[in-house]
Amino acid sequence: MGSSILGIGQSALAAAQAGLATTGHNIANAATPGYSRQQVVMGTAGSQNYGFGYIGKGTTIVDVKRVYSELLGGQVRTAETSKNQFETYYNQISRINNQLADPAVGLSPVLQDFFKGIQDLAANPNAAASRQAALSSAEALAARFQGLSAEMDEVAVSVNRQIEASVTAINVYAAQIAKLNDAIEKAAGNADGKASNDLLDQRDLALTELSKEIKTTIVKQGNSYSVFIGNGQPLVVGARPYNLVAAASPTDPMRIGVSYAGTGELRPLSEDSLPGGKLGGLFEFRAKSLDIAQNSLGRIAMGMALTFNAQHRLGQDQTGAMGGDFFNMPTTFRAASSSANDTTAAAEIDFTVTNAGALTTSDYRLQRVNGEYLITRLSDKTQVYPTASTADPTVFPSSVEIDGFRLNLASTNPPADGDVFLIRPTATAAASFSVAIKNTLNVAAAAPIRTAASTSNTGTGSISAGTVNGPAPVNPDLKDPITIRFTASNQYELFASSDLTTPLASGTYTAGGNITFNGWTVQVSGAPAAGDTFTVSANDGLGDNRNAVLLGALQSANTLVGGTTSYQGAYAQLVNLVGNKTREVEVTSKAEAKYLEQAITAQQSESGVNLDEEATNLMRYQQAYQAAGKVMQTANQMFEMLLTLGD
Repeated sequence: MGSSILGIGQSALAAAQAGLATTGHNIANAATPGYSRQQVVMGTAGSQNYGFGYIGKGTTIVDVKRVYSELLGGQVRTAETSKNQFETYYNQISRINNQLADPAVGLSPVLQDFFKGIQDLAANPNAAASRQAALSSAEALAARFQGLSAEMDEVAVSVNRQIEASVTAINVYAAQIAKLNDAIEKAAGNADGKASNDLLDQRDLALTELSKEIKTTIVKQGNSYSVFIGNGQPLVVGARPYNLVAAASPTDPMRIGVSYAGTGELRPLSEDSLPGGKLGGLFEFRAKSLDIAQNSLGRIAMGMALTFNAQHRLGQDQTGAMGGDFFNMPTTFRAASSSANDTTAAAEIDFTVTNAGALTTSDYRLQRVNGEYLITRLSDKTQVYPTASTADPTVFPSSVEIDGFRLNLASTNPPADGDVFLIRPTATAAASFSVAIKNTLNVAAAAPIRTAASTSNTGTGSISAGTVNGPAPVNPDLKDPITIRFTASNQYELFASSDLTTPLASGTYTAGGNITFNGWTVQVSGAPAAGDTFTVSANDGLGDNRNAVLLGALQSANTLVGGTTSYQGAYAQLVNLVGNKTREVEVTSKAEAKYLEQAITAQQSESGVNLDEEATNLMRYQQAYQAAGKVMQTANQMFEMLLTLGD
């Protein structure tokens, strides 16, 4: 019996010692990231029958359990993924929101100043100061377009760098998880299947950190975790990690994407297939906000340049020449060819912007699949070619008109099957926007024609100042002097002023109706008499503001978005779009941060170290240790007494 008491005391002493060590370990790691508190699990060591009944043999240490909930841990990882996605999105979009909405650096103030300069030009068409002011305000407008474009390009470069950093972090965590899987399996093999609690904590922490970067799916296999991303691509399987590679997009070397290196061959992954976390937030921001903002700004620049140039070309400058382009803006571009395209075919696709009002804010993808040519609007994934009226989608037509631009096959060889091209009609327009005119004499404020009524007319007819018809370039015969002679009160003939015997055209007169010829239109009102004449001749470009008035009217004209809004209106739509999205993402980000806080609180209430509780445990185990020592001391005294009796 004495030996049993000694064994019982020894087991109690060992149990108390394990409890003290575990409690001390908890206290030491109270501030360690990812640490889960541990508990000593004890069980009875059984009992022995002494005839009169069973007496216990003491205690045994069954396990040192990690207090951890897989459910709560999964909720924390999910919350981390969502919180970091929207936080990253908000941090990026707030940058372009501040740029666009700031009254000091946005487009609205310089756009208003520009048209104020044009209106001043219309009021003082011959004043050199007014002409210079119009050009100076145009230069300020061009600088603002270029500046906003450059700032968005900087954001795009920053996004590229952050994508690269996120991919590097993902690979580091994947390698760490794989090593921990291996270490945990080996530790379990050496401990009858019991894993090391500290290694499990390290792996769970690595999984949580990985979830900050990208959404993951975790499958438990024995003591190991397999981690999957995207559409099921394995990132970690057992002790083997698979790498992601940050690589330039096949169709845009300035755009960093992600490729999968799991099979040894790099395979580009769709940005849509990598949601969640910082990486998903960066991809979503770029596709749904940055690209649209760049294209929207470019559409305004492209639309303004095309429509303003078209009206300016209908005017006349102070040298007497027809107006040229007021703004520089290329309209023909080369579609980006994928680096994976067939180099033998070496097909090249050009596109030309033809209708500023029909332009969208989307990019487009042209590809040849199973012999057919497919064109997809990427913003809404709509296939815009072929259409129901397409004769043969396997034959690339001479030209295709889509959403304000025309596609042309630039090379002699058609694209090979599988070839892909990226079409970005407006992405670079703001960066290309500049002022073409440097000399104030070349501002076409005047109309190139003037009209007059003969002083010998006997009727009451009068002729309007006349307008020039578009689109530019106008009829080269525009400036040929023409005489309008009425043969009766309701009939007229048109003659070259140098030959009044052979009519060039004739017509029936309606008071206030249009008379159009050689690219101009005039109206004759009143009651002209037979024999009355009116002349339409070339202007000298001096003292005339008619084209400047028409240029100023473009400020409020609905020339963009299908003829539904003006330049200012289109910019306001862009500001509202980005501003509303910024607010939406900000609210969602705060909500996700609150949810994460709640998830962490719930997890810590289960797994976290409570120092007050551990202090209590420390006292309890200390007392148990002292009591166990007392049991052993008592057993020792019993042995000594037995030895004394033997003497």
